[in-house]
Amino acid sequence: MRKLKSGFTLIELLVVIAIIGLLSSVVLASLNTARTKAKDVKRLSDMVQARKALALYYDKNGRYPTSDYDGCGGWDVGNQNYNFMGNMSSEFLADTPEDSKGTSNCDGYRYYRYSAGSYGCDASRGAYYVLGVTDMETSGRPHSQSPGWRCLNRNWQGEMDWVVGEFEN
Repeated sequence: MRKLKSGFTLIELLVVIAIIGLLSSVVLASLNTARTKAKDVKRLSDMVQARKALALYYDKNGRYPTSDYDGCGGWDVGNQNYNFMGNMSSEFLADTPEDSKGTSNCDGYRYYRYSAGSYGCDASRGAYYVLGVTDMETSGRPHSQSPGWRCLNRNWQGEMDWVVGEFEN
């Protein structure tokens, strides 16, 4: 009487394991891409909220808030080390935006209020602010949705991935 062999051979098992490994690496790569895109969408959403808060602050006070000088050339920085726009009360900005990727002192979100005429901007338009993100993950500089901001003697778009500004007058 002959014995019947049942089960898989070693080669068949190795092929199945290799296929499962290959499929899982493709899925993990796709998940990582989706995560980075989601982080950038959150960054853009945070900038929309910050702009709205700045507009509300301006409507109430007639000027934009000063920077709180986090040690990055006077910029107010928002990352894991610094509280972004900390000098604005919760009346204007309920949740403080924080860039989860930014870990060094000058990465992440940035805000600065310049005096009228700085960097060759039209002094008759008054002081102005510059608001931006230094480290988008899914695009190079500039980000495709960046409005950009420049004056005669400085282009902030070259310094940040996403940037916008607004005059007080």
